[in-house]
Amino acid sequence: MFNDDLRKSAKAGEHERRTETAAGNRQLGHVISCTGSHATIAATIEPGKTDLAELWSVGRLISIDLGETRVAALTYAMKTGQAEWSSSRSNTLLVDVELLGEIHRDPDGAERFSTGISRYPYLGAVAHRIRASDLMRIYETGGGGACVVGKLTQDDTVDATISIPQMLSKHFAVLGSTGVGKSTAVSLLLNKAIQQDPKLRVLILDPHNEFAAAFPMTSVVIDTDTLDLPFWLMKLEEFTEVLYRGRHAVSEELDVLRDLIPEAKRAFRGSENSVMRRASEKSSLTSDTPVPYRIADLLALIDERIGRLEGREEKPALRTLKMRIMAAINDPRYHFMFSNSTISDTIMETVAHIFRVPGEGKPISVFQLAGIPSEVVNSVASVLCRMAFELALWSQGAIHTLVVCEEAHRYIPADPALGFFPTRQAIARIAKEGRKYGASLGIITQRPGELDQTILSQCSTVFAMRLSNENDQNIIRSAIPNSSVSTTSFLSSIGNGEAIAFGEAISVPMRIRFNRVPSHILPKANGIAPSVVEDTPDTVDLRSIVKRMRAVTGPDISGFRQSYDAKIAQDADDEELENWKQEFNESGGIEPYRPEMLPRSSVFSSTAQMPSLSGSTPARDTFPRAPTRAPAGDEQRSSLRESLLRKPLGSLYRDE
Repeated sequence: MFNDDLRKSAKAGEHERRTETAAGNRQLGHVISCTGSHATIAATIEPGKTDLAELWSVGRLISIDLGETRVAALTYAMKTGQAEWSSSRSNTLLVDVELLGEIHRDPDGAERFSTGISRYPYLGAVAHRIRASDLMRIYETGGGGACVVGKLTQDDTVDATISIPQMLSKHFAVLGSTGVGKSTAVSLLLNKAIQQDPKLRVLILDPHNEFAAAFPMTSVVIDTDTLDLPFWLMKLEEFTEVLYRGRHAVSEELDVLRDLIPEAKRAFRGSENSVMRRASEKSSLTSDTPVPYRIADLLALIDERIGRLEGREEKPALRTLKMRIMAAINDPRYHFMFSNSTISDTIMETVAHIFRVPGEGKPISVFQLAGIPSEVVNSVASVLCRMAFELALWSQGAIHTLVVCEEAHRYIPADPALGFFPTRQAIARIAKEGRKYGASLGIITQRPGELDQTILSQCSTVFAMRLSNENDQNIIRSAIPNSSVSTTSFLSSIGNGEAIAFGEAISVPMRIRFNRVPSHILPKANGIAPSVVEDTPDTVDLRSIVKRMRAVTGPDISGFRQSYDAKIAQDADDEELENWKQEFNESGGIEPYRPEMLPRSSVFSSTAQMPSLSGSTPARDTFPRAPTRAPAGDEQRSSLRESLLRKPLGSLYRDE
């Protein structure tokens, strides 16, 4: 049944009965050949008249009358019986059609459409223009959740409906070249989806920052200024993607991270009195567990391993790993990962903000990726897709999540060597298992040929808009059921805002024109309204542009520096100085790391501490450190340590 917003055609009965005046408009020809899926119809056009030819065109449905049943067929090719068109004599049209199904009468007297054909057209059967009421029966969407998204291209008095539950439960894809209206179509579909399903939470991965304008009242916008995505939410593979900037990780350094990150997580949680609790934590905490830890603890553990007398062959890898970590936390573009707000346990706040739990009337989250560094986008997308699936899984059906991937070929390319495996794995898990737990996937791309075909094949509902690339068209043809392959014969010539829709949410493949979206909620790049700038290339302030490019305002890591400086100052005793001296000699004159090497480092109080999971100050003995000898005098010891730390280490060895 249609829903309430379906506007039935006022002209639905216009062609229900043939009269003497309407016979010429209805009767087009007769069947002259027929196969299992196709038929050819011949029609005669009187001299000087083209009205029948105008009624018959590629992409339109026609009806073949068999008495008790009527076969619906799609026109996909036509030509004349002669080599030319004559204006002085009759012309014969040869029309090739594809058989789609039949309209039959049930025992209760109601007429219904079915995709199967129980009785094929016989030679000489009359073919005519299809009735508007038959069009409504063909494209009627059964069950609940049917929504109107546009009009049939063939007859704009008939609404085009789709089943929203079917579209979401088995995923959907919107495919089309640039400028054909993909973003507008997606905004229309998402508005219908959130109206139908109050449990639905939508996450849009928006690489062009254009969907914020499409949902001004029902969405929140998350960008690099409002985003706090803690680094400890990432799995080890995702974190190393950040450290190595998209390059392959060094196996020795990866092994160090795999060993030390769980130790840093246990150091953050503090020591427990219960031996049983510590044993359970050791067995449960891994480098992939989403438990907070401090980068200061991780670096302290690396320093401790560097200071050991054994394992000298791994020290170059440890020093390199430390420099990678320091480079990442001091990169201004990574502020959303390493700011002070990401140090404490904020997983509940992060999930609530990104996935709208509770929604507070705004179930859509527009995640703007334009300001995120390109080498980190894959890791961010992987974290978000993985969390979306787990949220639907562990909520036991209370939350339905929909992840919409704009420019999806960036995350799941056809070539596995070009993509990031954790991102591909997270999206593939939604595509293959999501329907069991209420997690849905929406794929948007202009190059389906460059998309992973395994994941695309999981999208059971496809809206194919204009595609000019032959390879992309072949992808669509392979996805459409064999009985409707001819539907794509005009895929390269459909207009803007039109699409060929097929799949689980549509009973029969149909060519539709999406409803127009009001101009004030059209997707627009860079915000809700275009910015009005009076500057020109001759008057623009180039200095401000360069400042934005360099992102002068970096992340606030003062808390990290305080904790790390305090840790180093606390352990700077005679034994440690001897270790530094030995490392300096072993490294061939390369000065080892010390606190002054921290970028933008300054002198901080040695008593500064980092907030712990419970909000209390962690004990100093949570930091692993080498045993120290009792100082001869506290004041003398403190002054000596401070003077040594402020003095370049190279000066200590000039006499040697």
